[in-house]
Amino acid sequence: MLLEGKVAIVSGIGPGMGRDIALALAREGADIAMGARRDRGLIKVAGEVEALGRRAVWVQTDITDREQCERLARTAREELGRVDILVNNAFSDGTDSLFEDSDLDAWRDTMNVNLFGTLQLTQAVVPYLKEQVDSRIIMINSQSGQVTDETFGAYSTSKAALATATKTLARELGRYGVRVNGIHPSYIWGKSVEWYINHIAEERGVEFQVVYDEFADKNCLKYLPSSAEIAGAVVFFASPLAKAVTGQSLPVNCGEYLN
Repeated sequence: MLLEGKVAIVSGIGPGMGRDIALALAREGADIAMGARRDRGLIKVAGEVEALGRRAVWVQTDITDREQCERLARTAREELGRVDILVNNAFSDGTDSLFEDSDLDAWRDTMNVNLFGTLQLTQAVVPYLKEQVDSRIIMINSQSGQVTDETFGAYSTSKAALATATKTLARELGRYGVRVNGIHPSYIWGKSVEWYINHIAEERGVEFQVVYDEFADKNCLKYLPSSAEIAGAVVFFASPLAKAVTGQSLPVNCGEYLN
């Protein structure tokens, strides 16, 4: 197994991406410390991790709260013995409005989660990552940080800022053996995207498949990837296969946007 003996912290645990990342890392041998604002998903995913034969701990965590971030980091270190990997998956969708119609306090709220909250959790975990010879920080970013659409301004701006922060951390933490990389998905097939496509289809009075195909046809591979497939890229960055990789932004989008 690629991650045997390793310990990973994963934020933003829920029924989709967070769950699939935690399980993908556990299947490769990692023990998992998990954080999320709601405990229901944490309890369920912890049980799934333990069913794979790995240890799991969880802490209800709002990443905009410094003390909660520090508690998650400390719990992982004390109960699992070490920290090798941090996956920053928690995020906010942001506003859904044009800039000129937006309340900038809503933009600040988005930035507070996607940039400052992510960095706050990272800052809490870095001292433990530095205890290892080779450790990893993986930012779950977004294609929206590179290619933006109308009404996505708050989200796109926060993710673009996170992409720059990723490079800064790679530069500053590399001397301690900490590799820092970002993953940039586009639309991820799951319940929320299925609902969104169905909503568009109903508004236009067309079949669901018509709208799905319009989304998928933008991609080289002609389908929308699942969160489990995105999690495979997380395993790569967390594993020895990516030992010489840091400061990079990897689109995982079936070829919708080509770097």
